[in-house]
Amino acid sequence: MRAMLLEHHGQALRMVQRPVPQPQPGQVLLRVRACAVCRTDLHVVDGELSAGRLPIIPGHQIVGEVVSQSSLDPELDADVLGTRVGVPWLGWTCGSCEYCTTGSENLCDHAKFTGHDLDGGFAEYVVADARFCFPIPTGYPDLQAAPLLCAGLIGYRSLRMAGDARRLGFYGFGAAAHILLQVARFEGREVYAFTRPGDHQGQSFARELGAEWAGDSDRCPPRPLDAAIIFAPVGALLPAALRAVRKGGIVVCAGIHMSDIPAFPYEILWGERTVRSVANLTREDGEAFLSLAPRVPVQTKVESFALEGANDALRALRHGQIRGAAVLAISDAADKDEHE
Repeated sequence: MRAMLLEHHGQALRMVQRPVPQPQPGQVLLRVRACAVCRTDLHVVDGELSAGRLPIIPGHQIVGEVVSQSSLDPELDADVLGTRVGVPWLGWTCGSCEYCTTGSENLCDHAKFTGHDLDGGFAEYVVADARFCFPIPTGYPDLQAAPLLCAGLIGYRSLRMAGDARRLGFYGFGAAAHILLQVARFEGREVYAFTRPGDHQGQSFARELGAEWAGDSDRCPPRPLDAAIIFAPVGALLPAALRAVRKGGIVVCAGIHMSDIPAFPYEILWGERTVRSVANLTREDGEAFLSLAPRVPVQTKVESFALEGANDALRALRHGQIRGAAVLAISDAADKDEHE
């Protein structure tokens, strides 16, 4: 199979030929149809995330067709063969630690992550733990489904952490925010979108999707926010968001990596404002969001790249040149709409 391999942090991915992996007990083999490109992939490539392994095949928003399963595993349902499933960032947990047994498997100390500890979807085939594969909702072509598996899932968990906030601020308007704005509007909330200063295209995109207001991240919104979600990996946005939320407001840091947060005066935290982070996702998040998405319905805006164009997709994402989500179309069927 062809795969895009990360051999050293800070270097471009390299196209290689590898044997098709064989599923072990509890795993399924997927023929990858599409894999969305996430900012977390940039953090993996740049070495900003600790641990992990090298070399590694990145990619953790995978849409694939189940083509085989381990012959040593009688517990897997044979009916899964030929079905279309999605593979997210959380690829494996121990199932027995205090986090796994209390509904917080996303915090498992022994967790393994797709495209970081486990080979991911920037390849023609991938093996995945069957427990962490989600059925893809009907009506979503492969390319449009892929961003739901991280941008959508992490956005959804972030929104739940924002509570019942009516006025929401989104700092950074990329793949996750463009999905989450649609969900927030469906729930009757107002969204205020903040982009890097001067990004008029991004601000226009947010308004097209129904944002109440869109402007530069160094500006104050026209009215105090009930909550803010920071998608951009920029620590300096935390004090800005604290200044934008009302007393009792919530600021959620949605990224897995963020640059250092600068010192800020206590007065902008005072007033019972809350700051919290989002770490990974749970299977419950996945089931809930993928059930909700067709009811909104969430429509993902994507820009497609070939597998060998993964470096181009990462470069465009790094420079803020993607409107919506970047997706690698990997199999010949990836751009067909037979699932609609």
